[in-house]
Amino acid sequence: MPPRTPLILATALLALAGCQGVSLEPTDQPTTGSTRSTQDVNASQKQLDTLTVAKAGSMAKYSRDRFPHWRSTGDNCDVRDTVLKRDGKKVKYSGCNVVAGTWNSLYDGQVLNSPTKVDIDHMVPLANAWRSGAAKWTDDKRGDFANDLDDPQLIAVSASSNRSKGDQDPSTWKPTETSAWCEYAQDWVAVKAKWKLTVTTKEKAALEDMLGNC
Repeated sequence: MPPRTPLILATALLALAGCQGVSLEPTDQPTTGSTRSTQDVNASQKQLDTLTVAKAGSMAKYSRDRFPHWRSTGDNCDVRDTVLKRDGKKVKYSGCNVVAGTWNSLYDGQVLNSPTKVDIDHMVPLANAWRSGAAKWTDDKRGDFANDLDDPQLIAVSASSNRSKGDQDPSTWKPTETSAWCEYAQDWVAVKAKWKLTVTTKEKAALEDMLGNC
């Protein structure tokens, strides 16, 4: 009879995986969600090179209401709740609302211990998107952009860093946490490439500088 060790080992591993599947909550996963950029720097640079360089467009007729958010995700949840759950640790709820947890703010390194201190930042700000191509979209497409959970467009950060950033691009604002510059640049490029948004000359130079120091 052939040795049973491989069969026993395989069975044990399956049992262990089953136990882990039951015991782990989604909030026990790493704080970096699956949408964070994972491509290498060369790929990001090539992606950046495909972007159209153009002057910033007009802000005429811009309104955040033209980018409807946050969309419902069912059971009284919305996209903000989803990002808080994805990016947080030890998250607690009241119904569908996130009421506790901890979040590491990429931009400034702050550890936030309350959802009231957390903003969900649009990596490429809505106003910047408007100036770089979104003004020509439909409101439905702008809503897709504002609620994009499939790309590194939404991130939980400190309210103070989000408000400091405003609608600025990397040529005028960078995270105070310099160790975040590489990821910030990669994520910015990934979003602009996905949504076929333009970059200004200064914006592209700032992104190349950050990617060059990864």
